[in-house]
Amino acid sequence: MEGIPDDPELRGIIPNAFQHIFDHVALKGPNETYLVRASYFEIYNEEIRDLLMSSTTTHKTNLELRESVDAGVYVKGLTTHVVKSFDEIHQIMVSGNKNRSVGATLMNAGSSRSHSIFSIVIECSVRDEDGSTSSKGGRRDDHIRVGKLNLVDLAGSERQSKTGATGERLKEATKINLSLSALGNVISALVDGKTQHIPYRDSKLTRILQDSLGGNTKTVMCANAGPAEYNYDETISTLRYANRAKNIKNKPVINEDPKDALLREYQNEIEKLKSQLTGLGGIKDALDRSSAAQTQRKTSEYSTSMELESERKQSAEEKKVLEHKLKEEAKSREEIEQQRLQLQQKLRDMEAQLMTGGEIADKAAKQEAELRKAQQELIAKQEAEMALARQMAEKEEANFQLNEQYSSLQEACQSITKKLKKLWKKYQYAKADIDDLNREFQLERTDLLETIRVLNKQMKLKDLIIDSFIPPKVRWLPKR
Repeated sequence: MEGIPDDPELRGIIPNAFQHIFDHVALKGPNETYLVRASYFEIYNEEIRDLLMSSTTTHKTNLELRESVDAGVYVKGLTTHVVKSFDEIHQIMVSGNKNRSVGATLMNAGSSRSHSIFSIVIECSVRDEDGSTSSKGGRRDDHIRVGKLNLVDLAGSERQSKTGATGERLKEATKINLSLSALGNVISALVDGKTQHIPYRDSKLTRILQDSLGGNTKTVMCANAGPAEYNYDETISTLRYANRAKNIKNKPVINEDPKDALLREYQNEIEKLKSQLTGLGGIKDALDRSSAAQTQRKTSEYSTSMELESERKQSAEEKKVLEHKLKEEAKSREEIEQQRLQLQQKLRDMEAQLMTGGEIADKAAKQEAELRKAQQELIAKQEAEMALARQMAEKEEANFQLNEQYSSLQEACQSITKKLKKLWKKYQYAKADIDDLNREFQLERTDLLETIRVLNKQMKLKDLIIDSFIPPKVRWLPKR
């Protein structure tokens, strides 16, 4: 999935997905503004942990799931970072991977003990070609679209007989298998089409992925299968799992002008800061003009009063009052200037988080993005041509069978024999699939029974320790 990030030819699906996002932004026009946010978390023993926090804090954090009408299902208190380049978002994934829960088993020295979800939210604001924007109530009303990409790394299903898991590892494996079983039930219910209830609430994994499975989305599953005969049963089970996910049929539509778009809040805040800066500039100019007029008027009055010896004392008092007032006005101007600088810095920080279409300084980088886009379009066109050729071949074969006429009984017998052989082969394949399913069921049943026996043994041992070392009176004392 990740490949070798430093080599463009050997990059995996995830780095290429990151690159595709920022190539898309680079090739758009200046009338489009983008906001890209990323978050990374894992589900460990049915607990949600933020992977972008420090390792000491992460292991103590159990985040909660919440649901709202606008945002749907979300994780409360999850860390979100605004990113503007491939390097930034890749660095977030690298730092999050360091905090993931891993452990050693007999099958894998660095086995994932949790499901991880890397979530990317992309918001796009589109203005008219002439740069004008409509407004309602004096506010911006740009056309906003929002998309979300969930990259999910599922921990593999484990059999205790092969992994040799005990203690904490066994508990982790049990939680992993339960969540994967819940996910399989959700996929089966979605594929069935007749089921009225989809069991999303059976697991936190399925609850979080509710929109990604049966919502306004497209779902892709990549299966990791091994060629070794030792892993034959796991390979068949994994392929069947992925095949069920492939049969999910959704019809996604563009998510336009959502109420919870953060880009709209950013744009409104930027407009508000600009208006405040304009107001502060007008106040500062008015103070300067007022101060200059008062200084000129008081100076002329002071020069006139100096000619009159009888008013010398009064002029000195007026001079002190004038100097004090000038000091207060200078202090007010300094405060306004400081507020203006703070607002300008805040405005620059907010504008720095947004990206404008085509905003690439390096011309070579933009040409490289255009080349990658052309290659992707060529591959898509080739795949479409191959699919069309397959459809034409299937239609020709169907028409040939319908219009088939035989010149002799022997020719008809040969054709029917050929069809029977094909049907017999399909029957054998179906029978083999049924045998595989039965064998897989028996293996899972045996593995579950073995897990139950191990857990019962551990419970009996704990009960024996409690009965032997803890007096009955102390055992049932209420906790304080």
